[in-house]
Amino acid sequence: MDDMRPSGGATGHLGLASLFPPGLQAIYTECRRLYPDQPNPLQVTAIVKYWLGGPDPLDYISMYRNVGCPALDVQEHWHYVSFGLSDLYGDNRVHEFTGLEGPSGFGFELTFRLKREPGETAPPTWPAELMQGLARYVFQSENTFCSGDHISWHSPLDNSESRIQHMLLTEDPQMQPVQTHFGLVSFLQIVGVCTEELQAAQQWNGQGILDLLRGVRVAGGPWLITDMRRGETIFEIDPHLQQERVDKGIETDGSNLSGVSAKCAWDDLSRPPEDEDDSRSICIGSQPRRLSEKDTEQIREALRKGLEINSKAVLPPINSQRHQDRSLQSVGHLQSKQNSRSRKDSLESESSSAIVPHELVRTRQLESVHLKFNQESGTLLPLCLRGRLLHGRHFTYKSINGDTAITFVSTGVEGAFATEEHPYAAHGPWLQILLTEEFVEHMLSDLRDLSICEESKLPKEYSWPDKKLKISILPDRVFDSPLQ
Repeated sequence: MDDMRPSGGATGHLGLASLFPPGLQAIYTECRRLYPDQPNPLQVTAIVKYWLGGPDPLDYISMYRNVGCPALDVQEHWHYVSFGLSDLYGDNRVHEFTGLEGPSGFGFELTFRLKREPGETAPPTWPAELMQGLARYVFQSENTFCSGDHISWHSPLDNSESRIQHMLLTEDPQMQPVQTHFGLVSFLQIVGVCTEELQAAQQWNGQGILDLLRGVRVAGGPWLITDMRRGETIFEIDPHLQQERVDKGIETDGSNLSGVSAKCAWDDLSRPPEDEDDSRSICIGSQPRRLSEKDTEQIREALRKGLEINSKAVLPPINSQRHQDRSLQSVGHLQSKQNSRSRKDSLESESSSAIVPHELVRTRQLESVHLKFNQESGTLLPLCLRGRLLHGRHFTYKSINGDTAITFVSTGVEGAFATEEHPYAAHGPWLQILLTEEFVEHMLSDLRDLSICEESKLPKEYSWPDKKLKISILPDRVFDSPLQ
């Protein structure tokens, strides 16, 4: 980390507490409440601040020694707290002030709890680099995190040989939300997980897996402490958890994952486009057309409101004005730490309005479509079909390489512009596909080998000629065109 360095605490840099910027002071006060005996913790500090052109959005990451809680069987650990995702200064140098009633900056800061190893006298600094990476994603995409979200990282979090290669997010068990002069700040804790635990979160829901982790001390315990040396998943520690909790949860509840960022594309096979303004076809290797602001917001709303469980799922309308509450947008699944640009959202549906398409981009019905996914995105198709559509919901793939989006909807979803009569419909680069329950079951049978599909055996194609639908699973390199 050439651009960050460990240092003394904030008091060493900023002088007396009365001179602290108000947003920084509010978070620091909450930390002092938890750690009154550590007024000057070690910090990792961005040498060149983000607002001065530096690459790291977090001004500071404080590192505390937490003694745990013997009464709750919580072990000693290091506790990391970020400063910078919320508005620390209130002078628009980083975040726009939106009022006391709204979120401060992005509305949250990140925390992380790492098991303290025997004989360890100082906290490792690699979690600070991890937190900076997540913060860069938030700043670049303006998409934020919510409790229960998951992030597929595909690499040991500490660059070791650890099985802990992905993350879930939850509320920090000790830090309370704080009302600052610039809005509300909550604290979201990063929890390191194994690949099998991430997959279970994708197939079921993040909160359910977090609850299972809390019940297994070596996997996190009540405060969800990450142990990078953990060698077993919770399903290896207790084999009954998969069948008795996860499988039953999927069967009963379906999946709470309403969408993912993805390497994906789609083509209209009905006929070739007639002119540059005809956006029927979104082709790999061609310049993707831009979604209008209204379309982009509708996809965000569709993802955000994808967790309807107890009532009919609804796709919300395109709003005439851009939704301003960035704090509600959240990351569900990132393809990699290098390529993460988009997200899934995770709030229950509240809208019952029909879609009102952008007046300048007509919705068109398509006769035949070809869907293209990379391997990782393709392996989520059974989840999309079984965990979402069979439960009357919808699921969206949003391309990380452009504005292309593919939304699968069931016949129980209101407000979709795809219908049973015209199951394939496009609104600019956004494709909707309506699948009946009977066809979903047929597809699940045909796609059962997707989970064992190896990169070396790609491309792989699935076709349903009677439905005029084709799906291709392609190598990652196909999607890496600079024009895509």
